Amino acid sequence: MSIEGVLFDKDGTLLDFHATWMPAYRSAASIVARAAGQPQLADRLLTVGGFDHSSGRCMPGQPLASGTNLDLARLWAAECGIDDVAGLVEQLESIWAREAAPNAVLVGDVAGLLARLADRGLRLGVATMDSEALAHDTFARLSIDAFLDFVCGYDSGHGTKPGPGMVRAFCDHCALAPAQVMVVGDTLHDLRMGRNAGAGRVVGVLSGTADRATLEPHCDIVIDSVMTLESVIL
Repeated sequence: MSIEGVLFDKDGTLLDFHATWMPAYRSAASIVARAAGQPQLADRLLTVGGFDHSSGRCMPGQPLASGTNLDLARLWAAECGIDDVAGLVEQLESIWAREAAPNAVLVGDVAGLLARLADRGLRLGVATMDSEALAHDTFARLSIDAFLDFVCGYDSGHGTKPGPGMVRAFCDHCALAPAQVMVVGDTLHDLRMGRNAGAGRVVGVLSGTADRATLEPHCDIVIDSVMTLESVIL
């Protein structure tokens, strides 16, 4: 079947992951550590989340790179001795809304790319492990929301990656079969989600936290960036 829809990951795929998120992560770690009365724990919180201080990058497969807000809140709460995990999730989401969404950095002329794909008649969506509200806010600020037929987050009720629910929800919303959908992402969670859902094509991108050797066994093709995606859509 021909590809009729494309479901993108958000961070590391459409957005420059480290430019968008590391300032917010550093701020959040400092705020959480100070609130717990242990400001010296800020660097430790980043480390346990999967940040490599020597390289200045988040490691693939770790909570900062591909976990949900709840995953990160549970981890940081355990480190700081915080009992109210739900409250910490709310605090983190408030920090992301204040610091990540307004400062989001696209990987290139994503608006131009999405416009061209939409002009070809493709249905476009995003599945992210962030909240749906934050995703909508970010896309509105970046003026790319109008090109998207579907956006879901970890809290949208479709399950989380690498489960197939987000892809199935996109298919249901756009009246597509999984075999008509291309899934594009920068993490193994993204690629496995596509495979688990029976997506027609699964594409890995190198603009996030993982390298080619990590992604290649789990997808149909690896490209440097979504900016070259048009060359691999049949």
